[in-house]
Amino acid sequence: IQSTMIKKIFIAACLLFSLVSLAQQGTSSPYSYYGIGDIRYRGMLENRSMGGVAIEQDSIHVNVENPSSYANLKLTTLTMGGTYGTKALKDDANSATAKRTTLDYMVVAIPVGKLGVGFGLMPYSSVGYKIQSISADGSQNNRRLEGTGGVNKVFFGSGYKLTKNFSIGADVQYNFGKIETDNLEYVTGVPVGTREVNVAYLSGLNFNLGAMYQAKISKKINLYSSLNYTFKGKLTSENTRTISTVDYDGTFDIDPEGFDEVTTTRELELPSKVTLGFGFGQSRKWLIGTEIAIRDAGKLANNYNNVSGASFKKYNRYSVGGYYIPDYNSFTSYAKRIVYRAGLRYEKTGLVIQNQEIDDKSVTLGFGLPSVGSFSNFNIGLEYGIKGTTAAGLIQENYFNASVSFSLNDKWFVKRKFY
Repeated sequence: IQSTMIKKIFIAACLLFSLVSLAQQGTSSPYSYYGIGDIRYRGMLENRSMGGVAIEQDSIHVNVENPSSYANLKLTTLTMGGTYGTKALKDDANSATAKRTTLDYMVVAIPVGKLGVGFGLMPYSSVGYKIQSISADGSQNNRRLEGTGGVNKVFFGSGYKLTKNFSIGADVQYNFGKIETDNLEYVTGVPVGTREVNVAYLSGLNFNLGAMYQAKISKKINLYSSLNYTFKGKLTSENTRTISTVDYDGTFDIDPEGFDEVTTTRELELPSKVTLGFGFGQSRKWLIGTEIAIRDAGKLANNYNNVSGASFKKYNRYSVGGYYIPDYNSFTSYAKRIVYRAGLRYEKTGLVIQNQEIDDKSVTLGFGLPSVGSFSNFNIGLEYGIKGTTAAGLIQENYFNASVSFSLNDKWFVKRKFY
C-alpha cells in the first residue's frame, strides 16, 4: 500500500513541479542581469546544509552532484525541495528588500542491484531584477530595467558499483529556458519614450562523470572521497530584439506606437567544472569533510547583456561541513535520532564588474528529521550569506534562506512469491 501511495505522490509531484518551476521567478538579484542569471542549484538540501559538501556514499539520500552515488542507494527515493528567501539589497545611498518562494528540485533515484539510476528536473539559473534610475537634474534619460526567466535542467544519470567501496557514474543534462528583458528609457515630463524588449530561448546538452571511493582507516573511522567532472557544453540562444516608441504616462502603462524587430542566433558556452572532496567519519554517527570546485569562465554574455565593465573569470568554491547523529537507533529519544548539519561556503562567482569581483559567502545549518516507522525523512535547512559589495557603486546582498525538503523511501521492485 505504501509503495502505491508513493507512486501516486510521485506522479502528482511531477505534474506540479513541471508547471511551477517553469513559471516561477527564482531570484531578486541585480547580478542576475549578467550571463544566464544566478546559478540557483547548489545540491540537495542535505548537502547544502553542510556548506555544499557531498562526499558520502549514502543508502537513503540522493546526491545528484555525483552520479556515481546512485549505485549506493538501497531504496527507491523521491525527493523534493523548496526555499523561502529574504534579501536586503544596499548600495552607498539606498536600500531595498525582496522575498521569494521557490521550488528547488525534484529527483527520483532507483537502485537495481549494483546499478542505480536517477532522473529529475530543477531550475539551473534564474533571472529576476527590477531597477529604476531617475535622473536628478533631467540631463540624462530615466531608465527602468526588468528581467525574468532562467534556465531549467532535466537530467538522467546512472551509477555502477565496481567494488564494495568504489563506484562510477555518468549523466546527461538537457538545459532549456527563456529569458526576457525589458529596457524603458524616458524623460521626466515627456510622454514618449523608447522601449527595448529582448527574448532569448535557450537549449543545449552537457555531460557529467563521477567517481566515489570510501575505505576504512580504523575499526570505526572511514575515509570518504568524491571526484566529479562536468564537460563543457553549448547553449543555443534564439534571440529576438524588439525596439519601439511608446507612450509613457508615468505609471509604466505603455502602448507601443511602432517597432523594429530583429532575430539572431548566438552560441553560448557552459564552462567545464571539476569538483573534488574528501573527509572522515563514522557511519551513521558523524562526518566532517571539505570540497573544492573549479569552473572555467565560459562564454555566457548574450546580445542584450554584453556590456562594457563586466567580464567572467574562473569560478571557485570552497566548502567545509559535516553532520552529527547522537544515536540513530535510539528507541527512547527522538532528538537523538535527528541529523544535525552545519557548514561554511565561500564562492568566487567569476563575475567581475567595474574591476570588482562578486563573491558569495554563507554559513549553513540543517536538521534531518527521520520518519517514525520508515526510512523516509524531512529536512530543514537555514542559510545566511553575503554576496557582492558596495564598492564602485555596486550592490551588496545580505540574504537569509529557509529551505525544506522531504525524501520518500520505499522498495518499488519486489519479487513476489506465491505459495
